[in-house]
Amino acid sequence: MDQQKLHDLRVFAAEIRLETLRIIGSRGFGHVGGSMSMADAMAVLYGEIMNINPKDPRWEGRDWFVLSKGHGGPVMYATLGLKGYYPLEEAYTLNRPGTNFPSHTDRSKTPGVDLTTGSLGQGMSEAVGAALGSRVQGRDNHVFVAIGDGEADEGQIWEGAQFAAHYKLDNLICLVDDNGRQLDGTVADVMSHGKGIDAKFDAFGWNVIDVADGNDVEQIYNAIRQAYDCKGKPSCLILHTVKGKGATFAEPSGAHSSQPTKEQWEEAITASEAALEDIRNEA
Repeated sequence: MDQQKLHDLRVFAAEIRLETLRIIGSRGFGHVGGSMSMADAMAVLYGEIMNINPKDPRWEGRDWFVLSKGHGGPVMYATLGLKGYYPLEEAYTLNRPGTNFPSHTDRSKTPGVDLTTGSLGQGMSEAVGAALGSRVQGRDNHVFVAIGDGEADEGQIWEGAQFAAHYKLDNLICLVDDNGRQLDGTVADVMSHGKGIDAKFDAFGWNVIDVADGNDVEQIYNAIRQAYDCKGKPSCLILHTVKGKGATFAEPSGAHSSQPTKEQWEEAITASEAALEDIRNEA
């Protein structure tokens, strides 16, 4: 990737982080942790990798994205708004009566959301179905699905993984937001994955790619390009991320959901604005 594209993706990721904070801050509480940790992956997918058309969200030739960890909806709302699917300010109605931006992503409400998610684990099955459907219909698009490491406690994740490997769905790429924390504590304490999520996907027959810094756009981009070269099996990217990345009140604790004071929101948004400006000014 050339340096200009790399710079643009870093800017886009910083913009997504800022807008994610503004969107959740408009309500005063929400799932900050798992939204902020996904900003860099969203920047790479929607800024460089995926074939999309914001003017035609249901374009049949598009790549699909499924946010299986649907409570991370704010980061998706920020991304889609920045890409022009709708006026970004509309997302500031998050979780309010009559909103098109509910806590969990809903394809019937929000332009650009390919599949409704929220019940943890089910997004993997939906993504597998979408990938198989694309193959049956003769399309060569890719389906991306993002799951959480805590979400991977769900057995449905592994049923989907087994199915995808058996049917050699090489048009399916799973991104694991491996931030080490879930609702009630660390993943290791709540429900350990034993030898690791990577070992599990490998055992199911997936092409597994470890991304040492899952908050680095260049590493994410290179991993996805590597996944594109793998034929005959689905690919899984293990993104080692920081929960709450970029949110001053959430990153130190890795909070799952946050309800900070008004002053803490203002501090976080100000810090995020400054971080964006610093990246924009990088040579």
